[in-house]
Amino acid sequence: MIEQNAFNEDMLAFLEASPTPFHAVAEMSRRLVEAGFTELNEADAWQLKPGGKYYVQRNQSSLVAFVYGQKPLLDGGWRLWGAHTDSPCLKLKPHADLEKKGYRQWGVQVYGGALLNPWFDRDLSLAGRVHFKTSEGKHRRCLINLKRPIAIIPSLAIHLDREANNSRTVNPQTDMPPIVCHNEGDTDLQSLLLEHLRGSGYAVANEVVDFDLSLFDTQAPAQVGWRNEFIASARLDNLLSCYVGLAGLLAAGDATHSVLVCNDHEEVGSQSAIGAQGPMLKAILKRIVGSYEDFERAINRSLMVSADNAHGVHPNYADRHDNNHGPLLNAGPVIKINANQRYASTSETNTLFSAFCKACDVPVQQFVIRSDMGCGSTIGPITSSELGVRTVDIGVPTFAMHSCRELAGSSDAHGLAKVARHFMACETLPEV
Repeated sequence: MIEQNAFNEDMLAFLEASPTPFHAVAEMSRRLVEAGFTELNEADAWQLKPGGKYYVQRNQSSLVAFVYGQKPLLDGGWRLWGAHTDSPCLKLKPHADLEKKGYRQWGVQVYGGALLNPWFDRDLSLAGRVHFKTSEGKHRRCLINLKRPIAIIPSLAIHLDREANNSRTVNPQTDMPPIVCHNEGDTDLQSLLLEHLRGSGYAVANEVVDFDLSLFDTQAPAQVGWRNEFIASARLDNLLSCYVGLAGLLAAGDATHSVLVCNDHEEVGSQSAIGAQGPMLKAILKRIVGSYEDFERAINRSLMVSADNAHGVHPNYADRHDNNHGPLLNAGPVIKINANQRYASTSETNTLFSAFCKACDVPVQQFVIRSDMGCGSTIGPITSSELGVRTVDIGVPTFAMHSCRELAGSSDAHGLAKVARHFMACETLPEV
């Protein structure tokens, strides 16, 4: 495992290259290919070889990568690491163009449970997928990332809202449309996108047919704090877990049957063809094993780690946590537990994960929500119920979850990557 600072710098590069789920999957795919993985097409017949390394995409925004291990699958089962590629954000509406008082603005939809106030007064750019028609009438698609700041959502001056610091609320329909430019000439979205496409190697673009585009904060990810104790970035929830799982998979070797699944649509319920509640992972695992009986036998010997960030104890709001279950940043990964099955962790799977952490000399913490507060959820319970696989929900403790800039500890992802590599290389699960 590379040392912590180099690990974090590479993780920051991954985060910056991944402003949308499409870009995250493209970046993971690039790294997988560099490591010798082969892309599989679900429409083709597969010829898997022991020691082979493969990956599958759906919709360019969900990915399953796996090693077809040298050891017999039915002896040890799968080592599954699950995360999600999507994050709360602002997505452009299909007919986004707005004009008011001479300014060009865009209508936006709030994707997921976004914390809205931090989006104001940020230098925003645009990224995602565009479908276009060429001058010859052919349909094509591409990913775009403008990178530079091209929009902003200005706050209302306090002189015009004297109660802003006491009771400010945000109306996403009326308060969130960003200002893009003065409304002069060809400033409608279609014209601006065509201008960008033609200047970015797609000179044949003649008409924008459709798109899936999101705004993102252009401030670069960074190590912050007096001694660089923290990682500050957009989309730590949950691209940090995708990166950690990818690092574990690439370092695990080819003896075991290890799997990385990164689903889109977790932030909106996972109910889609590419979400955790859809058929993607189960269909791929069934194709790997070949028969229903062998699938059930393999699942019985398997374990899944559902990795999604946890709520660290914020020093300004410590009373929002249960006193005995308050995770600290830079104190190790967190096992997430909920009696009502919002998390899939059980005493058995908690014990297994704790054993992996102990073997790597990585401390482990536990999180339980206050009994008078509602609990979020993850892909863990969904995937566990879809597959019947034993699952533990874990994550790196984080501040400002669902903000456009979140904060995690600089040692936690590195430590969790050690655990991920050990877990995914483990040939036989310990007895517990």
